[in-house]
Amino acid sequence: MILASALVKGRCVSSCRYHTRRMQRFDLHPENPQRRLIKQAADLLRAGGVIAYPTDSCYALGCHIGDKDALERVRRIRDADRHHHFTLVCRDLTEIAKYARVDTPQFRLLKAATPGPYTFLLEATKETPRRLQHEKRRTIGIRVPDHPVPQMLLEELGEPIMSSTLMLPGDEFPLNDADEIVERLKGRLDAVLDGGSCGIEPTTVIDLAAYPPAVVRRGRGRTAAFGLPDDESV
Repeated sequence: MILASALVKGRCVSSCRYHTRRMQRFDLHPENPQRRLIKQAADLLRAGGVIAYPTDSCYALGCHIGDKDALERVRRIRDADRHHHFTLVCRDLTEIAKYARVDTPQFRLLKAATPGPYTFLLEATKETPRRLQHEKRRTIGIRVPDHPVPQMLLEELGEPIMSSTLMLPGDEFPLNDADEIVERLKGRLDAVLDGGSCGIEPTTVIDLAAYPPAVVRRGRGRTAAFGLPDDESV
């Protein structure tokens, strides 16, 4: 009776929501994803769902950019505080200008590095909702992945995905196996897009809101091309 009374429009209004969600699993071809399954995943995002999906660095959590409740679910899965940098995963550079301020030198760097395994921190525009920004710095992470699954998903969705690396609290590495993702996040996700193994090394994060640009996290993307040494510890 308590559980039933906590359901509102198909959603549980407390922590019990984690135990009422029916997770779907989409088995995707990693190079030629099935369009019908990608369309279903896009519909889930529009409806407020949270998904796990492969990228060119590792698996990530994703939700609709305008859904506050879905973003909070991602926060809880990641155990992330208000200083956590979430990332806008974009199809290409044309989507970035609405959410981040980009000058000419920054644009040239972005153009040279995308698509690829990089996340860039940029100053958020006034149009970017506060909940998507770093609480103190008012910056936003931007990423254009080089992987067929998110590329097709972004094309189908028609707008960026709010995203975060699928790294669970206490783990040393991101999750990379769909079976493990299903087992450990059962009831907390709406769908897992199984595109096979994509690695456990996250993106390289470069802070372009700082001067000079600084490497915040070293990952799969090389930084030597940007005048930043690849072997410097951060």
